[in-house]
Amino acid sequence: MASTKQSQFQDFLPIMADKLGGNGLIGELCNGFRLLMDVDKGVITFDSLKRNSALLGLQDLTDDDLLSMLKEGDFDGDGALNQMEFCVLMFRLSPDLMEQSQFLLEEALQQ
Repeated sequence: MASTKQSQFQDFLPIMADKLGGNGLIGELCNGFRLLMDVDKGVITFDSLKRNSALLGLQDLTDDDLLSMLKEGDFDGDGALNQMEFCVLMFRLSPDLMEQSQFLLEEALQQ
């Protein structure tokens, strides 16, 4: 059954980027990936996302929302998110951060 409730996201990534810098932000994204992933498979699956999403304050997301997130970020079509797909998805879901991404990339490359 499809949900009629619109999910609301607050975009904290730009704030994190400002405080942590490029490398720090990537490190935190990696930590978030590890929190959400299926430990045995090493990727984020629907089941692992549903089971662990409350750890990141996403407990109000519907199954449809979670499936949409997976589909949006799943570039290789395997039905799961690897670490790179997750990080790319987080950047794509943050319009403000996308504007800052060139700066962050240059900063990370310099270090």
